[in-house]
Amino acid sequence: MRHLYKFIFRISLAVIASLVPACGDSQVSTDHNRPKKAVSVTSAAQEVPAPSDLQPGEVWEDGRRYFVLNVPNSADLTSPEILMAAEEMGFFDENGIKVNYVGAVPSTQTIPSVLKDLIHTNSGGHVNTTISAIAAGAGILAVAQKTESSQRVPHMVAIVKIDSPIKTAHDLIGKKIGSPSAQGCSGYFHLAYMLKHGIEDPKNAADLLVIKEAVIEQALRQGDVDAALMHKTPEYFENNREFRVLFSDYDIWENRGGGTPFFFRLDFIKSRPDVIRGFTAAMAETANWANAHPRENREITARRTKADLNSITERYYAPDAIIKEESVTVWLDVLKQFKEVTRDVPLDQIYTNEFNPYNKSQGLQPEVSG
Repeated sequence: MRHLYKFIFRISLAVIASLVPACGDSQVSTDHNRPKKAVSVTSAAQEVPAPSDLQPGEVWEDGRRYFVLNVPNSADLTSPEILMAAEEMGFFDENGIKVNYVGAVPSTQTIPSVLKDLIHTNSGGHVNTTISAIAAGAGILAVAQKTESSQRVPHMVAIVKIDSPIKTAHDLIGKKIGSPSAQGCSGYFHLAYMLKHGIEDPKNAADLLVIKEAVIEQALRQGDVDAALMHKTPEYFENNREFRVLFSDYDIWENRGGGTPFFFRLDFIKSRPDVIRGFTAAMAETANWANAHPRENREITARRTKADLNSITERYYAPDAIIKEESVTVWLDVLKQFKEVTRDVPLDQIYTNEFNPYNKSQGLQPEVSG
């Protein structure tokens, strides 16, 4: 029997050795001083048996307990996917989490899918959709911030053709504006800009046409629209001889307008606070890593989704994944102004930083009565 174990062990080592070159091709570069963790290899005889108290959603691997989060694949591959980076860099593993991608979920179906327990969380939708859903009675709560805006890397820009006569907000009156969505950030971005510059009824001042972001540049190029709203950075257009940036969300709200929080159902937060803490800690670590290594962050998504790296725009992430109060209140004010939300919604019903290990204050205490 001892000879049999030795034989199995040698065969296992040979198989592992033969796989190393193939796996090495898919590794992210480690010049960020954080190489991926080595996977422990044990024989069947050494494997630790799974405990009898595994809860629904938990799995047992390499002698450790993990919770498997069901998440959507990003439906828009123009931005890096931070959940993939959290996997690649081992931050989910460190916090006892594994991720199961269920496929692309349309933005309009993300919140219903969370409420129906088809997915546990979103892929980082804009905060105004979270606010609107909660105002309408959805039992969700934001627990970690994905992106925010900076001057160099805003959340969104409005572009026109380089020779366009459009140079001010008033020049947009009567024009056609292409947008990836009629809701979310896209639906209010240009309205807030026009309102800031004295146009009292911006909804009726210009026509909004919904066009997929992948083809919106072409629509602008061939004159189907006069301006276009895109999730790109000004840097993307700096050397472009076709288009120029008219304004960005940073010009309207500075760093307050680009918040995209992760949210969970209230009853899930109440029943599994350990998972929420683990997820939030992983997001905080990943956000800080991604800000320090923007190209590597983009490369992970490009490689895993087989997308063109040049089509994936850099993003700026909220430091420590902390949700800032002003990133919520700025959109609450916008929604009230355009009468999408008609009542006061307490901030502690919208978000909390309680589960974030980097939270330096007591923060908002969430209502998780379920």
